[in-house]
Amino acid sequence: MRDRLILLPGWGLGVSPLEPLAAALRGLDEHLRVDIEPLPELDSSDLEEWLDELDATLPDNAWLGGWSLGGMLACELAARRGERCCGLLTLASNPCFVAHDGWPCAMPAQTFDAFLAGCHADSQVTLKRFGLLCGKGAADSRGLARLLVSGAPNTPSSALKHGLDLLAQLDTREALLAYRGPQLHLFAAMDELVPAEAAGALLKLLPDIEVGLIEQAGHAFLLEDPHCVAGAIQAFLHECGDD
Repeated sequence: MRDRLILLPGWGLGVSPLEPLAAALRGLDEHLRVDIEPLPELDSSDLEEWLDELDATLPDNAWLGGWSLGGMLACELAARRGERCCGLLTLASNPCFVAHDGWPCAMPAQTFDAFLAGCHADSQVTLKRFGLLCGKGAADSRGLARLLVSGAPNTPSSALKHGLDLLAQLDTREALLAYRGPQLHLFAAMDELVPAEAAGALLKLLPDIEVGLIEQAGHAFLLEDPHCVAGAIQAFLHECGDD
């Protein structure tokens, strides 16, 4: 199924932010089947349980991709599947979302801890704050934030908390190194959640993959200019198909 792409969404905001990109991709290639799969709603932050759920749900031998947390999970699933995954693409997905000594190009731990505490106190208020951060860097940042939050599903607070706990512990570097298929990773220069420096750090870790940095865009760049992002993805898919 080299003509099938599965996209996984980010934390909390559901599948809506990926729909314009999926439509743009379908418009560029009528033979490409693009499916957006919601993230699991599990009463657990155990990575293996999340991967078990995704592995059982998603078809084999497809391209795997995702935005933010969804991209990180796509990395882990691609490594688990190996040759059963055609290729990997991520959008605004840092190998480590929370900074530590081994990966400083990420959100400071103190900032994330405050965000996590806010989610425990009031998950809906935290989701709105998250939407504002996603919208930063866009031409109409508040309008984009409202669009993101208004399309968010009514996810139980417990599932949102487990998703954040998972995000805090994820480190996809080993998975990225282990996966031998083609990879494309797109970042945004004005991202408030994933520092642009992560793009260079990832390219240093894996010099043979494709990494792109989109200027004048924030974390939700896939919603700001879905046709531009779709063009980059289509070029990547066709290049790999010609190999």
